Amino acid sequence: MELFNLSGKRALVVGGGGDLGFAMMEGLLEAGASAVAVDIDPNVSSLTDLLSKKGFKASSLQVDITDRSAIKKSVADAEKLLNGSIDILVNSAGIQRRRPSEDYLEKDWDDVISINLTATFFYCQLVAKNMILNGYGKIINVASIMSFFGGVTIPAYAASKGGVAQLTKALSNDWASKGICVNAIAPGYIDTRLNTALINDDERSTEVLLRTPMKRWGIPNDMKGVAIFLSSPASDFISGAVLPIDGGYSAR
Repeated sequence: MELFNLSGKRALVVGGGGDLGFAMMEGLLEAGASAVAVDIDPNVSSLTDLLSKKGFKASSLQVDITDRSAIKKSVADAEKLLNGSIDILVNSAGIQRRRPSEDYLEKDWDDVISINLTATFFYCQLVAKNMILNGYGKIINVASIMSFFGGVTIPAYAASKGGVAQLTKALSNDWASKGICVNAIAPGYIDTRLNTALINDDERSTEVLLRTPMKRWGIPNDMKGVAIFLSSPASDFISGAVLPIDGGYSAR
């Protein structure tokens, strides 16, 4: 089990107040890490308080990640809370805006790209500076199966997640020789608040289940194991990978 032991490791989970981010952060804590959650949702503090009451070393920062100066400050603040530099970065913040492509709003495009892709790059860049100095780091970006498919009425989301997949590969090429493993997970159809409208659409939900060999929607806890794996010594020779976590959907 030492291969999966994260004792003494310090993690920053961007989007830690979201369903997937919270589950991954809880997994990292359960494996022995300490963690700081970053989220714009003020409820992130109550979530990390619950984890702290369970005996985990968890804290939070409320941050608007569309503000690049706020991103920079949050990295510095997280390092103070963790009493040292960051060993593990999880980029899990994401939003969705649905509208037919011909009617897609400029603001929706800008918001989705800013949060899903641009913030991911700047967190990677800022955290990697100390990881390079330390000769060690694990970065997990959250892509999507829409990194591979086009989707319907989600041009900005598909573009942003395609960008996250390619960004992950580019950063791996630059940093793997410096001790940093940069990987992405590509969740499929997961029962989260982000997918509420889709889940409530009987026709689309049925289509999803028919295509998914496991015949169920994923749940946030399905992300725990892969987050621990990609943060641990068990994955030390894995970098530049984009791993589908989709119940077999993308293989169908």
